Amino acid sequence: MRLTRIHVPGPLAAGDDIRLPAQAGEHLTRVLRLSAGAPLVVFDGSGGEYAAELSGGGKQARARLLHHDPVERESLLDITLLQGVARGERMDLIVQKSTELGVARIVPVLAERSVVKVDAKQRERKREHWQSVVVSACEQCGRNRVPVVHEAVSLGDALKFLPDDATRCLLAVDASEALVAAAARASHARLVLLIGPEGGLADNEEKFARANGFISCRLGPRIMRTETAGLAALAALQAVAGDFSR
Repeated sequence: MRLTRIHVPGPLAAGDDIRLPAQAGEHLTRVLRLSAGAPLVVFDGSGGEYAAELSGGGKQARARLLHHDPVERESLLDITLLQGVARGERMDLIVQKSTELGVARIVPVLAERSVVKVDAKQRERKREHWQSVVVSACEQCGRNRVPVVHEAVSLGDALKFLPDDATRCLLAVDASEALVAAAARASHARLVLLIGPEGGLADNEEKFARANGFISCRLGPRIMRTETAGLAALAALQAVAGDFSR
């Protein structure tokens, strides 16, 4: 039987009696109709998960943590996704599915051709929303470490969030090298994917990226939508160098 997984900010420890987030408690007891004693899995994002039992109901629902299981379901690859901010549900889809596909961190990029404009006042609210999408995706897919979503920033500012030793890849349909070939040449498991928004990256943004160590890579001969490109690239990387072949 597949157990319901709930993320609860930690730190947590075996033997704790914890209050569940109000929304999760209501979902468990009023939607799923679980009763006291029902088994759960609880994780705090720092690694591993806890077998737990439900107690109480509604917004006051609690859980007793029984024991810790150090199981991990993280990718062999450490992938940072630099994603040109897409509109509404498209961005939510990208964040959700890239989490399922094992991305380590997401940096939304405010590109010149981004349809969505995010001002300074909106950035933290957007980040919190996307982070909640990531948490929900982790609950669903079994990940016990929660990827970080950074605030939306310019391409220049996004560079400060990148690992220094990562292989940097920019998807471009006219590139001479295939993405999987570039990944195979990498001497380590750290990769960065840069995906443009709906209108693609501007010429000056592509030049800036190449000047800062990005390699232009292609992913087949077809032009993909922004919500397709990054997810297809992640799946390809997991297949050739990650955990899809385990």
